[in-house]
Amino acid sequence: MRDDATERQVQAADPRASTWLSANAGSGKTRVLTDRVARLLLDGVEPQRILCLTYTKAAASEMQNRLFRRLGEWAMLDDAPLGLALAALGVAAVGHDTLARARRLFARAIETPGGLRIQTIHSFCATLLRRFPLEAGVSPRFTELDDRTARLLRDGIVEEMADRIAPGIVADLARAYTGEDFGALTAEIARHRAGLLPPLDAVACRRLYGLPGGMDARALLDQVFLGGEAEWMARVVTILDAGSANDRKAAARLRALPLDTPTLGTLADLEAILLTGAAAKEPYTAKIGSFPTKDSRAALGPLLNPLEALMARVEAARPLRCCLLAAERARLLHAFAGVFLPLYDARKAERGWLDFDDLIQRAKALLTEPSVAQWVLFRLDGGIDHILVDEAQDTSPDQWRVIELLAQEFTAGRGAREIERTLFVVGDKKQSIYSFQGADVAAFDRMRNEFSRRLSGAARRLEQLDLLHSFRSSPAILRLVDLTFDERRRQDLGGEVRHIAFRSDMPGRVELWPLVPAGKDPEPENWFDPVDLLSDEHHAARLARQVARRIRAMIDDGVQIPHEGGFRPVTAGDVLILVQRRSDIFAEIIRACKEARLPIAGADRLKLGGELAVRDLSALLAFLATPEDDLSLAAALRSPLFGWTEGQLYDLAHGRPGYLWRALRDHEADHPETTAILRDLRDQADYLRPFDLIERALTRHDGRRRLLARLGDEAEDGIDELLSQALAYERTDVPSLTGFLTWLTTDEVEVKRQMEGAGGRIRVMTVHGAKGLEAPVVILPDTADRTPRERDEIFALEDGALVWKTAAADSPPQIAAAREARRARAAAENLRLLYVALTRAQCWLIAAAAGKLDSGEAWHDLIRQGMQAAGATQHPDGRMTLTDGDWPAPTPGMAPPETPPPALPDWARRPAAEPARAAPLLSPSDLGGAKALPGEGLAADIAMARGSVLHLLLERLPQHPADDWDSVARGLAPDLADLPDLLAEARAVLTAPHLAGLWSQDALLEVAVTADLAGRRLLGTIDRLILGPDRVLAIDYKSNVEVPATAEATPEGILRQMGAYAEALAQIYPGRRIETAILWTRTARLMPLPPEIVRSALARATTT
Repeated sequence: MRDDATERQVQAADPRASTWLSANAGSGKTRVLTDRVARLLLDGVEPQRILCLTYTKAAASEMQNRLFRRLGEWAMLDDAPLGLALAALGVAAVGHDTLARARRLFARAIETPGGLRIQTIHSFCATLLRRFPLEAGVSPRFTELDDRTARLLRDGIVEEMADRIAPGIVADLARAYTGEDFGALTAEIARHRAGLLPPLDAVACRRLYGLPGGMDARALLDQVFLGGEAEWMARVVTILDAGSANDRKAAARLRALPLDTPTLGTLADLEAILLTGAAAKEPYTAKIGSFPTKDSRAALGPLLNPLEALMARVEAARPLRCCLLAAERARLLHAFAGVFLPLYDARKAERGWLDFDDLIQRAKALLTEPSVAQWVLFRLDGGIDHILVDEAQDTSPDQWRVIELLAQEFTAGRGAREIERTLFVVGDKKQSIYSFQGADVAAFDRMRNEFSRRLSGAARRLEQLDLLHSFRSSPAILRLVDLTFDERRRQDLGGEVRHIAFRSDMPGRVELWPLVPAGKDPEPENWFDPVDLLSDEHHAARLARQVARRIRAMIDDGVQIPHEGGFRPVTAGDVLILVQRRSDIFAEIIRACKEARLPIAGADRLKLGGELAVRDLSALLAFLATPEDDLSLAAALRSPLFGWTEGQLYDLAHGRPGYLWRALRDHEADHPETTAILRDLRDQADYLRPFDLIERALTRHDGRRRLLARLGDEAEDGIDELLSQALAYERTDVPSLTGFLTWLTTDEVEVKRQMEGAGGRIRVMTVHGAKGLEAPVVILPDTADRTPRERDEIFALEDGALVWKTAAADSPPQIAAAREARRARAAAENLRLLYVALTRAQCWLIAAAAGKLDSGEAWHDLIRQGMQAAGATQHPDGRMTLTDGDWPAPTPGMAPPETPPPALPDWARRPAAEPARAAPLLSPSDLGGAKALPGEGLAADIAMARGSVLHLLLERLPQHPADDWDSVARGLAPDLADLPDLLAEARAVLTAPHLAGLWSQDALLEVAVTADLAGRRLLGTIDRLILGPDRVLAIDYKSNVEVPATAEATPEGILRQMGAYAEALAQIYPGRRIETAILWTRTARLMPLPPEIVRSALARATTT
C-alpha cells in the first residue's frame, strides 16, 4: 500500500489528466516528470509526440538519464519485479502484454528519430526554426550566438555608429551615461528590443511624464528666469561675501553660475543652493526665511524679495525640470536604440546568427504570423500530443506565449477531441529566483487560470495538485522554514508555506551563530600592499576562519550525520556553503578552507583571465608570439610549466647582454629540458593553430600534469576553458597566435563550473547556482544586511513604456514609482532566495553573518525569528540551536583517515609501447566480383552517389507521413539535381502493395553485424533485417540500372556480399533459418537469393 506522499506523486503522474502541480522543494518533482513520461510511453504514446520543456540543459540531461535508467531497468527485470515496479508507478492492470510493452520501451526510446524531446525552451525554439526556416525568415543553417560573440558584435556596432553612422547620437548618450560598462547598457537595450522599436520621439517622451505639449527646456527656463537675475544676483553675492562661512560658500557657488545664459544645469545648481536637501524634513523646499543667515538677510534689504521669489520659482520648477531631464534621457535611449537595434539585427542576419532572445521571439512570431501560423500549427498538431513544462515559476512571459501557442490546438477545433492530449506543468512560486533572466512569478497563477479556462471550454479539466512532502529535509529544518516566513512574507513567497517531512524520524540540527560585527580595517603596514586585500581582522575574514575551523572540527571529531537509516561520519563532500553573491565572504571562505587544509572544490564561477594556470599558459603563448618579450618568458619559466626558482631566473637574467631568450639559448647546457621544450614550441608556433599549440604544450610536454600537480584539480576547469576558447576563436577568425592572444584579452570570459559532483570536496557557490542541489550540511555565512545594487538602466513605467532611469534624487513620480515597484519585487525575490537556501539542507543547517544587522529584514533576522518561534535554545555565547532526534556522540575513530595518494610505479611514467596493429576490418562489399551487369552505363562514382541517396530515402521516408516526403527529401539532399527521379523511384518502392510488409515497425534498419571470416574480422551493415521466431531475413537495397532476370544472374560481387551477411547472421542467430534477398529499386522487385548460391559465391571469395 502506498503512503500519502507517494500516492500524490502517482496521482500527479497520471498521463490521462492535464495537471498543474505546485511542488515544494525536495518533493520529488523530477521523479514525477520522469514517471509521467514513462507512463505516457507505456500507454503507447509515440516518443516523438511528447515534448518536455525544462529550464536548463543540466535539468534536461538529468531527466533523460533518469528516464533511460528506468526504462533500461525494465528491459532487464523478470516478470514479478517488473510487475511490482509498474504497480508502484500507478499502472492499474499489469498483464503479459503490459510487461512486454514495458520491456520494449527502452529500445523504442533509443531508436526514436531525433531522440526523446526533453529539452530547454530555447532548444525547442531552435528546432522549430530549423524545421520552418523559410516561414520564420531565418537561415536554415543559423548558429546560436554565444554571450562573448554577442558582446563583441555589440561593441563593434557601437564603434561603427561612433565612427560614421551616428556619431552625434553616440556622443549624446555617452555624455548622459554615468555607468562603468557601456556594453552592459547595449546588452540591456538588445534584451528590450520589442519595447524600444519603433523608437519614441521627443514629444512622445515628454508625454510619458505628463508634460504639456509646449513645455520644453526653454519654456521652463523662461518661467524661472524673468530677466535681470545676473545683475541683482551680483549684488547679492557681494553682500554674502561679507557674511558667515556658509554665506561665503554660497556666494562662491552663485558667482560661478551663468545666470545671463541659464540652462537646466544652472537650474539644478540653484536647487542645490536655494532648496533644502533630500534628507530634510521637507525635502526640496525653498529656504525662505533660513537662507542666507539672519545678518545677511538684513543686509540684503530690498534684494531679499527677488531672491526669495527666485527660490519659490526654483522650487516650483523642480518637478518640471526632473520630468524634462527624464524625458530627455528617454529620448536619448530611444534615439540610440532606433539606430543600434536594426544594425544589430542586420549584422546577425549577415552571419546567420540568432541569440537566445531571437530564438524565443522568432518562434513566437512564427506561431502568430497570420500567413503561416495555421499551417505551422497544423504540422505541429500532428507531432505533439503531450506537453510537460518543468520549473514553470521561472518561465518568462514570452516563453509562456510560445507554450500557450503550442497548446492552443489541444483545446481548439477538431484537434481537441481526436485524441486525449494533455498538458502537465510543475513549478513552485516560492522558488522563482531568476527575474534577471526574465522570469515572471506572477505569470504562474495567470497561466494556470488561463489553461484551466481553455480546457474547461473543451469540456476537460485542469487538475490542480500540491506536493507538500519533502523527501530531502529533516523535520527540524522544515519547521524552521515554515516559521521563518510570517503572514506578510508568505504573501511575497506566493501563499501558504507548509511542509511535511517524509522522513519524520530523521534527526536534524539548525544553528544560528551570533553576528560578527563590522570593524574598522587597520591601516596597511606597507604602502605597497594591495589596496583591495582584506586584513585578517576584517569581519568577513574572521567569519571565514570560524566556518573553516568548524568544518575542520566536524571532520576531525568524527561528528555523525544521518545516513540511510543509520549514521556515518561527516566528510568534506557533505558540506555546501551558500552565499547571496560573490562578495568578500565568498573569497575569504575559500581562502580560509585552503589554509585549514580542507578539500575544497573552489569557486563555482571562474574569471578565465584570473586563473593562474591560464595566466601561465598565456605568458608562454605571449613569448612564443614575441620572443623578445622578456617578462612573459620569465613568467613562464617561474610557472609550474617549467618550475624554475627565483634564484635560477636571477642567475640567468642578471647581467645578460640581450634578450632573455638569447641568454637561455647561450646557457642551453645548463637547462637542456627547458630549452628543448621552448625550441620545439617556437618551431611550431608559425604552423600550428592556437588550440594545437596549447595542446602540444599540455600533452607532449607534460604541461597539464605539472599545472595540476602545483595548482590542484580545480585548475583543470580553466585549462579546459582556454582550449574551448581557442576552438571558438578558430571557428570565427583566421587562426593566428597573435590574433588569439588579442581575442582572448578583448573580453573577460567567465567559466561556470559544474559543482554537482565535487569529488568529496567542500562546495562554495551562490544560492542561484545551487538551485536543484542538496547536501547533508548547508552553511549560510552571508545573512547580514545587504543593499542590492541597482544594475538595470532601463525601467518600465506603469503603462509599459521603456525609459532610461534617472538618479533617485532627480526622479519624477513615474520613475520613482517604477523604482519602488522594482524594490518591492526585489525584496520579495530575496525572500524566495532565502527559501531556496534553507531548503538545500538535508539534516544540518548553519546560518551566520558578518557586518551589520540594522534593517530588521536581513536573513539573519528572519531566521532568528523563526528559531524563536520554533522554541530554539539560546546559548550564553550567543548561538541558537534547534535539534530534533537523537544524535550519536562524535566518534573520532570513525572519521575517514586522510591518506596520501599512492606513489606511481616507474612503468606508469614510461611512454607506452607502440600497440600492435590489428588486421584491417573486412567489408562485405570488398570481397571482389562485379557489382553490376554489362550495359550499366553509369560511372561507378555516380552510381554510388545515387545509391547512397536512395538508401537514405528508403531509410528516412517511412518515418514520416507520405504527404511530407517531398519536403523531407529536399532536406536530405537539397542540392541534388537527380532528386525528383530518385524520389519517384523511392516512392514507387515504398508504395508497392507487394512490398508493404517490408516497412513494418518490427523491421530493424541499418543493422551493423560482425563475424569471423577466414581469420579476418568482417564488419558490415544490413539495410533491413526482419527477425522471426525461426528465420532471419536480410534485405539489401540495390539501385542498379540493369536488373538481372533471375537470382542466378545476379552480379558476383553482390552474391559474395550477401553470402557474407548470411555467414555473419548464422553466427549471431544459430538455429534459425537464414534468408537473404535483394530489393531492386529500379523495378520495385524483391528477389530472394537461394542459400546455396550465396554460400558458393562466398566460398569463391575466401579462396581467391
